[in-house]
Amino acid sequence: MTTRPDRGGEQPSRPPAVETSVPPIPEQAGAARTADLPEAARPAPADVPPTVGKPAVDDGPARKPDRAQYGVCAFLALVGGLVIADATRIGRAINTADPIGPKPVPILLGVLLLIVAAVYAVDVARGGAGEPEAGEDVDLTSPIDWRTVLLLIGAFLVNAVLIDRLGWVISGTLLFWGSAYALGNRHYVRNLLIAVALSLITFYAFAIGLGVDLPAGVLQGIL
Repeated sequence: MTTRPDRGGEQPSRPPAVETSVPPIPEQAGAARTADLPEAARPAPADVPPTVGKPAVDDGPARKPDRAQYGVCAFLALVGGLVIADATRIGRAINTADPIGPKPVPILLGVLLLIVAAVYAVDVARGGAGEPEAGEDVDLTSPIDWRTVLLLIGAFLVNAVLIDRLGWVISGTLLFWGSAYALGNRHYVRNLLIAVALSLITFYAFAIGLGVDLPAGVLQGIL
């Protein structure tokens, strides 16, 4: 007879619980390979948002045209026009050895100078500016040294005016000496000797090497 628990009797023994073992879940091959990778090479988790490219860097306001460069354009155009005008005054000296004549080459040179001046002006208008070369210690924002520029122009003008009257040796000496003075060299005697040597070398180099006689001027018969 069994004793009921509500009457103070002992409770009947229960059968022992059967332990059930859950078999382990096999690991996936891809997960094992991912676990073997170093931490830096593991793929990012799915919840990480994709990387966004760096924003564009603002280079600041657009460059203003360098108006000083228009002077270079005007100078190139002026030289090109003078070359063409001077070439048109060359006479026709066509022979069997030179069927083209002396006109086409200077005219072509003048036209190329005009084209370069036009292209340069368009580039300056679009904001183009000279860039310093690697290792070049030049400040492009510094003002122009007009004194040096005017002295150089004066040396070339003196040479152009005096070359027919005094000859290349004297006018070339003044050109080389004046250019050295304009660029800041103050060794007057040494520069004069170097200028005379350069003038004589170029005079005889043109006469002997190229067959072109430069004006001798007042030294005609001496050189």
